[in-house]
Amino acid sequence: MNVSPSLTCTPHRAKKITATLAVAIALTFLTTAVIAVPIVNLGTAHGFAILAGSQITDAGGASTIVTGDVGLYPAPSAAIGLNSGQVLAGSIYQAETSGALLNGAQNDLTAAFVDAAARPVTIDFGVVDNQLGGKTLFPGVYSFGHAATANLIGTLTLDGNGDLNPVWIFQATSDLITAAGAPGAAGSNVVLINGATACDVFWRVSSSATLGTYSDFVGNIMADQSISLQAYATLNGSALARIAAVTLDHNTITIGDCSMDSGDGSHSVPESNSTLLLIGPSLAALLVFGRRSLAHI
Repeated sequence: MNVSPSLTCTPHRAKKITATLAVAIALTFLTTAVIAVPIVNLGTAHGFAILAGSQITDAGGASTIVTGDVGLYPAPSAAIGLNSGQVLAGSIYQAETSGALLNGAQNDLTAAFVDAAARPVTIDFGVVDNQLGGKTLFPGVYSFGHAATANLIGTLTLDGNGDLNPVWIFQATSDLITAAGAPGAAGSNVVLINGATACDVFWRVSSSATLGTYSDFVGNIMADQSISLQAYATLNGSALARIAAVTLDHNTITIGDCSMDSGDGSHSVPESNSTLLLIGPSLAALLVFGRRSLAHI
């Protein structure tokens, strides 16, 4: 009678197999830690500090766009209430002369808007007042509804937590409102720490966004309707409105340095030398341990 070989493992062999599996999991983690991480791909809307659908106004004519372009589409007859002297490191694009470029940017904005809305939610803050004020949030997708007073009162801290490519997506199922303040005392602000950058913060707003007076806000606002920056509010990021207006009043807008973004919806992987310096010692140790474990199975 033929007897099949036994497939049982001794406790010693089981331990070795377990160790080898641990090595494989660790190596997989180290590999995925340095490959590209998806972000919301703004496409050709990426370089715009302001992109509006119906009009752009500036009460007092004193706002400053420090970096980034300004564009209005598809309203061909609407005036843009900014002049070249207010757009310090960018260009102003109008439908009459740059229709194809602006149409592409608006289409890419719509695609980004839809993409951000479809991301699985990490935490849903629901429909209450001040969902975000006083919180420290790690990278993830956060949803919130209409607030009686404001969605953000006080300080929201975004903590990169050592992530190589930290990304935050906020899904406002209604409007986005930040609390107003006074000179020298912002009623609402966003703080970035531990590797967080404005380039990787996205606010998908189902209706309209309003930044209160003297507020200090961060991220790329993608609103279905309008975006209003009230007096002396500052924005480190972009104001991108699909259908309606972007209105300003003595504001300052700056697009962050997004040179690490590849522009195709993912971060660039660090250069090979810096990557090896980061994971080299641990990877080498794991490889040696794995080789020894396999040799004794």
